[in-house]
Amino acid sequence: MRTIDIYIIKKFLGTFFFTLMLLIFIVIIFDISEKIDDFLKFDAPLHAIIFDYYLNFVPYFINLFSYLLTFIAVIFFTSRMASNSEIVAILSAGISFKRFLFPYFISAVVLGLLSFFLANFIIPYTNRSMFTFEKRYLKEPREFNNQNIHKQISVGTFIYLENFNTHNRSGWKFTLEQFKDRELIYKLKGERIEWDSLKGRWTINNYFIRRINGMDESITKGTRLDTILPFKPADFTEDIEEVKIMNYFVLQEHINKKELRGDPDVIKYKVKKYERIAFPFATIILTLIGVSVSSRKVRGGIGYHLGFGLSLTFIYILFMQIFTVFATLGNLPPLIAVWTPNIIFGLIAFVMIRKAPK
Repeated sequence: MRTIDIYIIKKFLGTFFFTLMLLIFIVIIFDISEKIDDFLKFDAPLHAIIFDYYLNFVPYFINLFSYLLTFIAVIFFTSRMASNSEIVAILSAGISFKRFLFPYFISAVVLGLLSFFLANFIIPYTNRSMFTFEKRYLKEPREFNNQNIHKQISVGTFIYLENFNTHNRSGWKFTLEQFKDRELIYKLKGERIEWDSLKGRWTINNYFIRRINGMDESITKGTRLDTILPFKPADFTEDIEEVKIMNYFVLQEHINKKELRGDPDVIKYKVKKYERIAFPFATIILTLIGVSVSSRKVRGGIGYHLGFGLSLTFIYILFMQIFTVFATLGNLPPLIAVWTPNIIFGLIAFVMIRKAPK
């Protein structure tokens, strides 16, 4: 590395972390003013507010806005360098524009790796304490009342529930079917199914069991059946927000489990998984766009660069939201939906760098 590389890296990372600390301070102040009534209402202790909530809130906030703050930092200090004719002096000294991008690229890779490890391994751990605090002091308990539930609980075994209420952990019109070589070999039906938390098993009322073995068939009926089944009430009360406490490997295992069961909301979890990989690359792409935008000395100065740069960033965020909706509500594959904004803006970055001042 040359002296100029170290100079730019220090400027880049210094501006990024200074902007980050300033924004964190502002956000925490506004968040306290918004939640102070809930803190007082639920008698949240000061120690829990500081260490369980806000201390764990910081990594989540850093990762949430890392690519945006990276872009703002690049625009800000590169525009200052351009207005002070530093970039002109660097290029006049024989350093090519591609070589000038090297310290920016290194800094963006460092921040991208930081974002990757935060999203996949650190934040899922810190979010546990934060979510526990929110459930106890901020959020009212949620009640789920799911309708027409279809799940595959194991290979060849399917269940159906017309209705399941998480408040009393009971469901209506329960059916369990087992298939072997695409032929039905076992069927259990019940008017009502209820979870016994003390015994850790299910109680099925007014049940009907049909066993099929080739041409032989047997039927069993009864009013009450206590049995152990390979699922629990928690399998019907999943919240997409719980993905925030899953590291990458736990999330992948959860996705595999949902695919086995045929859950339709598995797409949402796949989108979250791909976002954790795609967002760090967005840091690099937006850095290259930021350099190409702000390296030219213009009469509008930093204000012009910031305005134009922020417009591009908001368009990028809009693209991410649109393609995410296409994935969750349409037929667009999650991998394509998440990576399309990066591909589009990667091409934009390539064109803008080629047209940047040399």
